[in-house]
Amino acid sequence: MIFYREIDLPDGRRCILRNGTPSDAEQVMANFIKTHAESDFLTSYPDEILFTVEYERDYLKRKTESVGEIEILAEVGGRIVGTAGVDGYRAYRKLRHRCRFGISIEKDFWGLGIGRALTESCIECARKAGYTQMELEVVSDNKRAVSLYKSVGFQEMGRNPLGFNSDINGMQEIIMMRLLIS
Repeated sequence: MIFYREIDLPDGRRCILRNGTPSDAEQVMANFIKTHAESDFLTSYPDEILFTVEYERDYLKRKTESVGEIEILAEVGGRIVGTAGVDGYRAYRKLRHRCRFGISIEKDFWGLGIGRALTESCIECARKAGYTQMELEVVSDNKRAVSLYKSVGFQEMGRNPLGFNSDINGMQEIIMMRLLIS
């Protein structure tokens, strides 16, 4: 899926939101490793990341060519500072109406509106792809993310009190949320 939008950040910089392409693979991987080292709210730790740059190139190529999935990059000053994606369950007819959403942003870029812009862009792409339900999981202690998701219409649909077993914080509760897309 192809996507492009530009937003102005409160500090005067411009952020480009665009679909990732195979040529972005190295920067995307570096961003993925950095964001997963900076936050205990993401699914994995940097030492668990086993995919290669070549795998990432293929992944971004598939997302660019897809009609129902996308990886959107947030680029500031020519550098990728965040990513967000929509992944579908397209292989299964009973689940084709649903998609998953994930996002990560470098800590130095939190609070600038990039998370909201990426989230809203992914919702727009999911709507365009024909999904009627977008889903995510978020650590309940991640108050900023929970607040963002609620503000764009996500609703809680359940909790798993033992959803994450963090090396730093021990057991963490996960909130499962969904957004009904009209």
